[in-house]
Amino acid sequence: MDTLLNMRAFLAVVECGSLAAAARKLNIAPSVMSKRIGRLEDELGAVLFVRTPRKAELTAFGERQLPRVRALVRQTDDVVAGARRSRQALDGHLRIKCPTTVASSYFGRFFADFVQSHVGVSIDLMLVDRSVNPIEEGFDLAIGAMAASYAGVMDVPLCEHPMVICAAPSYLARRGHPKHPRELVEHDCLNSQSIGGTWVFESESGDLAVDVSSRFAVNTAIVLRDAALRGAGIVMLSEFVSREAVRAGRLVQLLPDFPVKSLWLKALVPNVKMSLPLMQALIEDLLAFTQPVAPWDRADPAN
Repeated sequence: MDTLLNMRAFLAVVECGSLAAAARKLNIAPSVMSKRIGRLEDELGAVLFVRTPRKAELTAFGERQLPRVRALVRQTDDVVAGARRSRQALDGHLRIKCPTTVASSYFGRFFADFVQSHVGVSIDLMLVDRSVNPIEEGFDLAIGAMAASYAGVMDVPLCEHPMVICAAPSYLARRGHPKHPRELVEHDCLNSQSIGGTWVFESESGDLAVDVSSRFAVNTAIVLRDAALRGAGIVMLSEFVSREAVRAGRLVQLLPDFPVKSLWLKALVPNVKMSLPLMQALIEDLLAFTQPVAPWDRADPAN
């Protein structure tokens, strides 16, 4: 799935003439566009573009790959379009688990729209802020961002789920700014029960895991954010949950040299459910909703 996104980014740069213009076309940050092109070049083992601040020109290698990439993306689009055309009227009942904040902010409206589009379908949406095994707990599909996988369950990657570390100015004035993740052991930390007390950061030498002690733990991100806003401590939050408060200066993003290791939002589906037409249609729509741009990174998340 990542490779297809990277190929679409490649075609957008060819069409637009620069990474910045292609990023605007796909409604993503220029840094994301650069990362996707870089990943595709790493996969192919050669440079695709000669880049300058204002334009990107294909290398000889890139010229050779262009028709192949176009054909692969076109074939994929044809498969998806054909599946949509061949859909029969869907009916059935689904029991779905989704994290509270993700559902309240984005996915709740997606599932409501799905039901509205298929009059024979009904959904029970349960908001649960922990990883669940859908087979053991009787779900047809579970949305989650934890790394856990389960026997007999297929993981369907949806979109990146970036995390950040932040705190209120009042807390930082009182306790100071940590400069390194290891300094967090000396701070008051606010902990998500679903993530646990081990926070993982990226560093030049690889992943860096730090065990933090929590003075306040809760399983809902909005409550964690509100506690941080009140100066209760340092918190790890989904980037989209903290974004508005950071922009307003009510929270300060910390440790810029040690980004939190991103999570990846995924759908967990029991293998026995994957071949059902209703599940295939739901997964197809979920992928369209979350790719190529995550709903929290779109200018209009309703689209």
